Amino acid sequence: MRRVAIIGAGPSGLPSIRHALLYGFEPVVFEMSDRVGGLWNYKPHDSEEASVMKSTVINSSKEMSAYSDFPPKPEVANYMHNRKLLEVSHFNKTKIG
Repeated sequence: MRRVAIIGAGPSGLPSIRHALLYGFEPVVFEMSDRVGGLWNYKPHDSEEASVMKSTVINSSKEMSAYSDFPPKPEVANYMHNRKLLEVSHFNKTKIG
């Protein structure tokens, strides 16, 4: 199996992992954090990592921000708080492979 490097396990890295697996590649993920979600993970001010603010709400609708494989659930708010965004299915690492 051919390997492919994927930088980060955030909004771009997670679907890249999924598609690498779908096309028969072995993804090798390089993520500097111990969590998936990238910049959407809030980190306190004393952290050296980039982060959203604690109060950040996504400024695009759930429909415009969704991945085609993971449509938004009707009960989820149209404009989500960053914590909720991390909970929704498109950031659920159990659904990648």
